[in-house]
Amino acid sequence: MNMNMASLTQEIKNEAHRQGFQLVGITSPNPPLHLETYFSWLEKGHHASMDWMGTDCARQRRANPLEILPDCQSILILGIRYPKPNHTNTKDRTTARVASYASGDDYHNILPERLKSIISFIQNRTGKDISNRWYTDTGPILERELAQRAGLGWIGKNSCLINPNSGSYILLAEILLGIELKIDQPFDADFCGSCRRCITNCPTGCITSNRTIDSNRCISYLTIEHKGFIPEDLKPQIGNWLFGCDICQIVCPWNQKFSDTEYETEFKARPGIPPPHLVDELSLTPEQFNQKYRGSPIMRSKRRGYLRNAAIVLGNIGDEKFVIALIDALHDPEELIRSHSAWALGHIGGDKAKQALSHSLQVESHPKVRIEIKKAINQINNSTPG
Repeated sequence: MNMNMASLTQEIKNEAHRQGFQLVGITSPNPPLHLETYFSWLEKGHHASMDWMGTDCARQRRANPLEILPDCQSILILGIRYPKPNHTNTKDRTTARVASYASGDDYHNILPERLKSIISFIQNRTGKDISNRWYTDTGPILERELAQRAGLGWIGKNSCLINPNSGSYILLAEILLGIELKIDQPFDADFCGSCRRCITNCPTGCITSNRTIDSNRCISYLTIEHKGFIPEDLKPQIGNWLFGCDICQIVCPWNQKFSDTEYETEFKARPGIPPPHLVDELSLTPEQFNQKYRGSPIMRSKRRGYLRNAAIVLGNIGDEKFVIALIDALHDPEELIRSHSAWALGHIGGDKAKQALSHSLQVESHPKVRIEIKKAINQINNSTPG
């Protein structure tokens, strides 16, 4: 091996560590070995409404990184830890929960500058411009497979990348480089063994047998990426997850016993996340929502998706003290919020909820919301003794 290449490789890794990435590896731009698994996932429609993942361009680029950067010779794979969830009791349905990665600042706003700094370091070190492309959960590449190939860990049964010393609370980023570096050995071991905790504990049964996720049933997808009405049978399964879901990671032994507690401090939970007062969240105006969650991953769901989720969580918790807030939400300009508030009222029940629903039915014009109101009234009628 060229000793200059080996030396440069180590210097780049050292710089990546200095930028806060605890996991660093390098792989080649060779086509992925598990490409057929990705194609099969698309053919089954498990990408749900995320149509951008199945375009011809996305398929071609995931099949061959050289479609992204034709002169790519090496891919630098980076992993950075975020905090474990504060609440690890998966049976607790009384407190609203937000996926741990979303409790702090948005990594999409934090990591790009670090990636650019690494690129600048490489170019200063080599004394020339190096062609490059970088991504952090934004590019048309199979990043977990690349991370496994770069030696960062294995892909667990829950589809997460798991590192034996860090668990799976890891955010990934990649830099495609037009320079030859020393390639790391892949992580060939599979330490999931016969464990099926992630599969058996998933409320919606979205984890498939080939280590992929059926997004149509995944709580994280439903509460973040899905922009429409939540399917009837899945609303109760969302439980108290307001944004995202950590269950398949919480129950993983590699997170419970063996993972490091060190994490990037910029991902530390913001004050008020998860929200201590769900009722207050349901009353957020567009301006208040934008002000509170600016710079947070929660912006991804937009206000209408976030308040939709809040209504579902209130309905699942089922406390009558939430009825007044849900009645107020029946007047929200967004039909998505009105619809799911009606469902929550039907779930909680009671004369006050029924009266409000009956009044709303007289003034509601949106067909889907009217259907939900009628179903909620019927549910209350059927659950009322006598």
